Amino acid sequence: MIRVAAVGDIHMGPESKGVLRPAFESLPECADVLLLAGDLTRHGTTEEARVVAQEVQDLGVPVVAVLGNHDHHDERPDEVAAVLEDSGTRVLEGRGTVLSIGDIRAGVAGTKGFGGGFVGRSAGEFGELLMKEFVRCSRRCADALRGALEELDEQDCDVRIALTHYSPVPETLSGEPLEIYPFLGSYLLAEAIDTAGADLAVHGHAHAGTEHGMTSGGVKVRNVAQPVIGQAFRVYHLPVREPLTAGVSGPAPD
Repeated sequence: MIRVAAVGDIHMGPESKGVLRPAFESLPECADVLLLAGDLTRHGTTEEARVVAQEVQDLGVPVVAVLGNHDHHDERPDEVAAVLEDSGTRVLEGRGTVLSIGDIRAGVAGTKGFGGGFVGRSAGEFGELLMKEFVRCSRRCADALRGALEELDEQDCDVRIALTHYSPVPETLSGEPLEIYPFLGSYLLAEAIDTAGADLAVHGHAHAGTEHGMTSGGVKVRNVAQPVIGQAFRVYHLPVREPLTAGVSGPAPD
């Protein structure tokens, strides 16, 4: 069993410095890893990124993150990621990382993801160049997530987690206006997760959404946007796959 702490949409700036640090310092007592599901800053500035970096530095547990749309706003996402990486946070975009937690190999595959909507009411790769590029961006993110999850499987990970900012399923958007669902996630992410396989999918972005959801393939999805979970982080318990047995897939009851 591993304990996964997760939160997204903390939207930090200079005036919020130190707000989350006391809660984060308790992580070694209750969790084995901290996942950050994007929108870590308010406007994507390096000044804000340094606040986040100080908040999560030297916590005693590994920290893995993806960026969100707010972290891209200042059009310097690489610089934001570099500031976080310098603090020891692993920032993923279309790739995975393997964490050694005792004898357990935990794999995390991450991408920001993008919008497009869900089956039956989704954007199509047709018409204007801008519309086609919108959908192609979503597809590239999903394809990279699938590839990263498959690589983690080849590395014999005991558990695999998909970490995104945008949602892979509409269920965790419940509470948001239906009109903005296409801008909150894409079914392509869920297809990637179900194709490659995962034990848990974690995302943020939907502040008025719902915590619990599931892909059509049975992978449990959790919306960990801080306004949704209402606390500094939420902890989920994942069973470890038993070798050469059928095992149990998906996280244990929260």
